[in-house]
Amino acid sequence: EPRSAWCCLAWTLVIVTMNSVVFFMNLLLMFVIFTIVLLPTIVVVYFGFQCHSQVLHSAARYCKSILDDNSSSALIILGFVIMSPLIVVAMAIYCSLARRLRLFMCFQPYSRAVYKGVKWRWYEEGGLCSCAKGWNTQVKAWV
Repeated sequence: EPRSAWCCLAWTLVIVTMNSVVFFMNLLLMFVIFTIVLLPTIVVVYFGFQCHSQVLHSAARYCKSILDDNSSSALIILGFVIMSPLIVVAMAIYCSLARRLRLFMCFQPYSRAVYKGVKWRWYEEGGLCSCAKGWNTQVKAWV
């Protein structure tokens, strides 16, 4: 049965807050994974830009003795070349982890705010710790 107007508004706020928290947790997890996986690219491009005379031209000892403009350009190019496969690896790791942790199942539809008696999606799947009970391979994140 439908909820009253105030109850519907309160439940809408709860669901919006919950979905926002889940979204930011996913975003934080993605940021951490991409930062760790892309760290070699970040370091190589950083040193390339730092030691190039047309960009930052640092006065550091390693820029004067080891890296000239040609080697700095090579580092910049190498960093951008290895970025593409590392982005694919980072996305594969994130998607695998999100599927294993069932992160997308935590998003709740707004029909919970409108109607009474609608069960929570994670409750229907066996609770928050359903991963210990075995995997249901038929459950899709977009259902």
